[in-house]
Amino acid sequence: MSDVVRRSIVVDAPIESVWDLIMDPRRLGEWVTIHRAVSDLPAGELEAGSRFRQRLRLRGVPLKVRWEVVECRRPRRARWHGEAGAGATAEIVYELSEVAGGTRFDYENRFALPAGRVGRLAASAFNAVSGDREARRTLTRLQALLENGHDDR
Repeated sequence: MSDVVRRSIVVDAPIESVWDLIMDPRRLGEWVTIHRAVSDLPAGELEAGSRFRQRLRLRGVPLKVRWEVVECRRPRRARWHGEAGAGATAEIVYELSEVAGGTRFDYENRFALPAGRVGRLAASAFNAVSGDREARRTLTRLQALLENGHDDR
């Protein structure tokens, strides 16, 4: 079973500035609300085939994800595939487009939790409702960071 979270914002910033921030895993902690740390980062910019590890925490539950960039079309589109413990997976898509006065950022996270007891525990921490709430908070932080140079928690 999979769930989908979709969110969009318009940021008063050039598309290249938005791209540079969202595609820099070293800066995830500045805007992703559930981010805790990254490791195994590749040298240089991310591209298709780049991989790294991320530690997250959602509603008190720690989660380790192995990410791979499966599509990277600067500065318009990136698609990520993530795998976590017990068979949980995620597919994330970033779509950027220029609009009057800035950049539209469309975010999609399609995730599937494992079956059985582990899946039920994971579902209690992460579901479409909590995922939507965190996506909204994350994109609000991203917008504040790009527009004001700081995050408005």
